[in-house]
Amino acid sequence: MTSGPTPPAAAGPRPPAAGTTWVVAGLGNPGPWFRRTRHNAGFLVVDRLAERHGARFRLRGLGTRVAEIEVEGRRVVLAKPQWFINLSGRPVAGLLRRHGVPAERLLVVQDDLDFPFGAGRLKRGGGPGGHNGARSVTNALGTRDYVRLRFGVGRPPKGQTIGNFVLQEFSADEQAGLPALLDRCAEAAETLVVRGLNRAQDMLHAPAPA
Repeated sequence: MTSGPTPPAAAGPRPPAAGTTWVVAGLGNPGPWFRRTRHNAGFLVVDRLAERHGARFRLRGLGTRVAEIEVEGRRVVLAKPQWFINLSGRPVAGLLRRHGVPAERLLVVQDDLDFPFGAGRLKRGGGPGGHNGARSVTNALGTRDYVRLRFGVGRPPKGQTIGNFVLQEFSADEQAGLPALLDRCAEAAETLVVRGLNRAQDMLHAPAPA
């Protein structure tokens, strides 16, 4: 008995098609007092993306600062909700509806206590891990089927509360390394919208160059 032809290997996920629209929403608190704090890491990454493409933010509906860029034929709407971080869900969900973007083409950028400073992780789905801003987004969307970029800020030293720690500015040593890390995260976001999640994970999760 002869066997039939060997079936082709299963193809990996296809990269996003040109002409598609993504939303990249950074989570943070509005106002100059919070600008360089750990809890505003999401805003800082989205700011860096805008800078790389010469885009400027403008205040739009639902109290959200928005900028638009194009990455290799993909339209990307950058968003910084101007509600406080724990209330981010409603403006993010409204922005998706306004632009007709499904949740699977949403990237949320947030700070994360579970990873040390300098580490970043990309994942689709999963729980909020104690981050109330991410929980608000999930509740507003009614799904976890979106991508999160978790920007590591580390844990507070003994004796300091988490709330106090995340609302402090990065330390002097951290600020020295911040520009390179923001560029790395911005590049991961660009890779995601052009080449897909697997390629973006490979890029972001690899050891950072010395």
